[in-house]
Amino acid sequence: MSLQEVEEMVKATFDTVVDTVAKGDTVTLFGFGKFERRDRRARQGRNPKTQELISIPATVTPGFTPGKAFKDTVKAKQH
Repeated sequence: MSLQEVEEMVKATFDTVVDTVAKGDTVTLFGFGKFERRDRRARQGRNPKTQELISIPATVTPGFTPGKAFKDTVKAKQH
């Protein structure tokens, strides 16, 4: 398999993950983690310069939760 073919496959995989999460579905890659859409509710915040209260609107953001095998590997490689 050529490098270009591998790049196309990886890009297609990432595009599928992004499109699926954007629709509101969850993508789980066993041993790696879970990608999901997270809805953040509207809330009050504070301007750090003026201390004035501001309204922060609701938004949607992508989220990732690492799987156990991923976390265990990272933990084992600590220095």
